[in-house]
Amino acid sequence: MSAGYLEILRARHAARLLTGTLVGRLPNATAAIAIVLFVRAQGGTYSLAGALAAVYGVANAVGQPVLGRLVDLHGQPRVQLPSAVLSALAMAVFAFTGTDPLPLAYVAVAAAGLFTPPLEGGLRALWPSVLRREDQVHTAYAMDAVAQEVMFTVGPLLVTLCVSLWSAQVALVVLNVIGVLGALSVVVSPPSRAWRSGPREAHWLGALRSPGLLVLLGAFLFVGIALGSITVASVPYADERGGDAVYGWLMAGIGLGALVGGTVYGARQWAGEPAWRLRVLVGLLAVCYLPLTLMPGAVAMTLLMVLAGVFLAPVIACAFVLVDRHAPAGTVTEAFSWIVTTFTVGASVGTGLAGPVVEGGGALWGFAVPGVAGGVSLLVLLVTGGVLAAPVGGAVVASSSENDPNRAAEPRFSSGDRA
Repeated sequence: MSAGYLEILRARHAARLLTGTLVGRLPNATAAIAIVLFVRAQGGTYSLAGALAAVYGVANAVGQPVLGRLVDLHGQPRVQLPSAVLSALAMAVFAFTGTDPLPLAYVAVAAAGLFTPPLEGGLRALWPSVLRREDQVHTAYAMDAVAQEVMFTVGPLLVTLCVSLWSAQVALVVLNVIGVLGALSVVVSPPSRAWRSGPREAHWLGALRSPGLLVLLGAFLFVGIALGSITVASVPYADERGGDAVYGWLMAGIGLGALVGGTVYGARQWAGEPAWRLRVLVGLLAVCYLPLTLMPGAVAMTLLMVLAGVFLAPVIACAFVLVDRHAPAGTVTEAFSWIVTTFTVGASVGTGLAGPVVEGGGALWGFAVPGVAGGVSLLVLLVTGGVLAAPVGGAVVASSSENDPNRAAEPRFSSGDRA
């Protein structure tokens, strides 16, 4: 199973780009919990902490596709590093001024979220130029999805470690400095400096003019809703069965499931069209959400959480392949950034939706939300199946000896964004 991953990591620059991207995204992965802990240390209320974290999240969702388009237009170093520095400076302002004056705090966290560099989309745009073969790129997408789960598991632990050793203020500053160093490691690498977006048609919609991408965004909105609703529904369940410790195990369970599922999925090559495979994976994801409504004891529920997470990373990895195929020429970074934004917005909607549902019907109805959302995501893919299966046309440059030396097996492999 590890052979495919080792082959990728041995490729020149691959390990550096993956590590740099994960380190560079650390501030984004830890922002919510770091902001909450800092505000509480300042004596602020949970409501204020939640509001500031929400402002950061909304600004981040807005900024990712905008910065992604700028990367496609001007290259990675000119956008990624300045935006990382600006984001870190804004968070430093918040760390040193605190919540008084409050308007400045809101402006600072909004700027930090808005200028968060689109390193995630940038890495996926770089994989074809680094790995060259389509089968390796598909495996890299799966490895990327797995690495995200590791980062979002380790990140909060690093925040709490910094807080326990120093303070919440130091945690905010240190993590953002580390993030800048990660972004710097990526943008000074030869693949990032040499990468240029393919020729693009001037259009105000950018990547959003692709019908296939719009379908993926619609489906991923509901996948995000499902995941966001689980985090809320798990709270009242845990409160009745042991409190915070049980909640921690439930969240770790869904992360573990995603790790296992993504690792297994990326370890082999899959036959058939990715559009068909995505429908199957989303269907399995929705089905695995349904047993959560049984709400058994804590140990069994943790195992059900593991099952609920198994198909999450494979769904994400398969969607990356389709984004690469359907992104209009010259918009690949923006297209990947739209996926990130849509998933983030969906998760926020899910948390907001599950709250009233849980208050009205308890944890049982809260756990019904992810199953319904997963079913709607599958319905979107089924109704629009012809769009994802349609020929991509101008969005992809055909393989040739010049831009695909290893002759990718499938001629629709996107190579228009290679150096």
